[in-house]
Amino acid sequence: QVQLVESGGGLVQPGGSLRLSCAASGFTLDYYTIGWFRQAPGKEREGVSCISRSGRSTYYADSVKGRFTISSDNAKNTVYLQMNSLIPEDTAVYYCATVRASYCTVRGRSYDYWGQGTQVTVSS
Repeated sequence: QVQLVESGGGLVQPGGSLRLSCAASGFTLDYYTIGWFRQAPGKEREGVSCISRSGRSTYYADSVKGRFTISSDNAKNTVYLQMNSLIPEDTAVYYCATVRASYCTVRGRSYDYWGQGTQVTVSS
């Protein structure tokens, strides 16, 4: 059974950092792409970042480029999203998702399995 569990969200001041984790079970990251998405109240879901199987390629949305870093630890079957220089506009529920594929995409419809989400709030 494919399962994704996000953790690491919380309340942080502007300029601060958080590291989100996406723990995968029921499958191995060696064959799957992981994407991070976020959705703020009243806004559409936004693709933030993705990493292809074996970490060969990554993608970042312009809104987070240079501030967020995605990485994977295949031994732990976990993908991380390091978020630095956070701004209030980063406030959202963050979700990880997966699809068995070799490519990296932030097109939400491409993903088959989703986690339950973790809240990130950036506020002073």
